[in-house]
Amino acid sequence: MTAGDKSTATATVVPLPGARLGRDPERAIKRGPRRIPAEAVAATQRDRLYDGLVHTVAEKGYGNARVSDICQAAGVTRPAFYALFEGKDDAFLATYRHGISVVLDMMEQAYRDAGQWRDGAREALRVLLEVLASVPAFATMALVEIDAVGPAARREQDRVLRRFDRFFADAPTPADCPDLGELVAGVVGGIYAVLQRHIAAGRVRQLPELLPGLTYFMTVPYLGPEQAGREAARAGEPIGAAIAAPCRQPGADHA
Repeated sequence: MTAGDKSTATATVVPLPGARLGRDPERAIKRGPRRIPAEAVAATQRDRLYDGLVHTVAEKGYGNARVSDICQAAGVTRPAFYALFEGKDDAFLATYRHGISVVLDMMEQAYRDAGQWRDGAREALRVLLEVLASVPAFATMALVEIDAVGPAARREQDRVLRRFDRFFADAPTPADCPDLGELVAGVVGGIYAVLQRHIAAGRVRQLPELLPGLTYFMTVPYLGPEQAGREAARAGEPIGAAIAAPCRQPGADHA
């Protein structure tokens, strides 16, 4: 299990989809005299399919990824796939929801640990950038290939972006701001657009380098240019080992 030196993981470690290989031998369902409960088998198959889907979609693109390809990458049969998901769209959305929840849990822990808002918001953003950089396949699947899935994915994407509003609940109230909700939506949407552009260009590994600039963009409406500049400078200071997705497995971090 790979983790950064910072205490950002929750008590129960939940792997990010794509952080492991779907055909990881350690997760093979071993046959023997002891009967494995059906729910345990289904949970293992679901996790392997999450990983298989992330790697397949990142490699082939959503449109070219077939259910058989996902099953092959996961080491799971087609009947088992259809026992868990209605189809490729359903599997993609389930993987997306699960993965975003893992990232958000890590961000929330960093936010709480930091104390005041400006530190918490910066550290939550650091977690987002470093975790996505540690699993390029998930970053590609969740922020780029989602656009190929269709209307249901766009609705899910909108709901996910609203979940990031929580990181601005404790922000100072800007003077003369006519609509705080729209301000937050603009900041979150702007950060998302920058990340999506870099990931689509194959610059996933470089996402952590965006932290100073995005910290300035995120804080300037609330703190003003001078203080936002100081926060951006602090964001550029090295503070130890990078944060990696929980249970990141060597060989499973390619896009």
